[in-house]
Amino acid sequence: MQKNNGGGIEAKSKRQKYLQLLILVIAAGVIYPMLYLRQNYQTSMEQVFHITPTQLGYLYSILGIFFFICYLPSGWLADRFLPRRLISFSLVGTGLLGIWYAQFPSFNYLLIIFSGWGITAGLTFWGALIKQVNLISSEDEQGRFYGALDGGRGLVEALLATIAVSVFAYINSHSSNNDVATGLRSVIYIYASTCIVVGLIVYLLKDQNAKIIKSANESESSNLWQNLKSIAAIKELWLIALIIFCGYQQFWATYLFSGYMQEGGFGLSAVSAGFIVAIKLWMRPIGGIGGGILGDKFSNISVLIFAMLISSVSLIGLSMVSALHSIYMIIFLVIFCGLLTYVIRGIYWAIFDLCHIPNHVKGLAIGIISIIAYTPDAFLPVISGYLSDKYPGLLGYRIFFMYIATMGLLGSSAALILKKRVTKRSIIK
Repeated sequence: MQKNNGGGIEAKSKRQKYLQLLILVIAAGVIYPMLYLRQNYQTSMEQVFHITPTQLGYLYSILGIFFFICYLPSGWLADRFLPRRLISFSLVGTGLLGIWYAQFPSFNYLLIIFSGWGITAGLTFWGALIKQVNLISSEDEQGRFYGALDGGRGLVEALLATIAVSVFAYINSHSSNNDVATGLRSVIYIYASTCIVVGLIVYLLKDQNAKIIKSANESESSNLWQNLKSIAAIKELWLIALIIFCGYQQFWATYLFSGYMQEGGFGLSAVSAGFIVAIKLWMRPIGGIGGGILGDKFSNISVLIFAMLISSVSLIGLSMVSALHSIYMIIFLVIFCGLLTYVIRGIYWAIFDLCHIPNHVKGLAIGIISIIAYTPDAFLPVISGYLSDKYPGLLGYRIFFMYIATMGLLGSSAALILKKRVTKRSIIK
């Protein structure tokens, strides 16, 4: 009787964990698309907001700057407050700013909105999201939970974008004067209302880790400098930062696949290239979730080493594919490389637990890693732009892909070193 009751409690706990994971996946999938409407609606945005491409660039520069400077304090906040409450605040705040955004305010107010998003989607969200996934997953679930987070997030974004684009197209096709403003306002309302609803649901969830987090915060030192020193002494943390730094660059390279296929002299039109890239995008849930499952079965670090290594080889092949004169080889490499990068992105945070960071400073450690890991957002656009101008056509892409492949080899080497250190530590213990 007791045995059955224990099994029932365990099953209930497991269901609650997976429910929390599902809500976190949805939260991560709905909070960012509204911020990056530029991807699908740039021309419409410039028209209805009455801004220039340069002004639009300023808005996204401000957003990027806020994200960068918020990585560390975001982690610190996740250690001081319940991550679930921070995530709820982030979603509701982002949604409310979105409602203001839908009124098409002037450029000066847009600066305030994008700065606000830098806080709600950066300062109070990022560290809390990564830490909450870590807290709800056990040691043997890290791979599938983080894989599901990234893969599921991509699926949510794709589904939400499909609904939004359909509404936008329907309104435009059924209005006598091609009412772009009404269509875009409806799209923003869809994203904003979804954020608010999901935020309220997150707030109502029962937090199984509340007592653990509270007791850790009360019993451990809250001295920021002392905590930073203790974290900095963990060598594995710097290896993980380097691994994610390299792995994120491998993912970033996929942004150039469309331009490569169109400008590389392969005879592919914009429509054909777009179709191939669309197929690649659907590899995200497959790569993220599949990679996480494999990671939990064979070890996350081993799968990560393999994926980064093969991804680098694929990028080298892509940079040399002109000599093969095979369009089918190009398509295969683009899709296969995309799949591998989604595996990498899906599980590189799953190795975070190898640092054995105490709960009360996990958020701070996540912030430190993120500052290093996501700096490619600042310099890769400059590098790719310079190479495109200096070496137009195929050559510029080949040099860029070779650079990224080198970063992948560096990352896989760092992962191999980390694996050896962890294995050695286990043997000594």
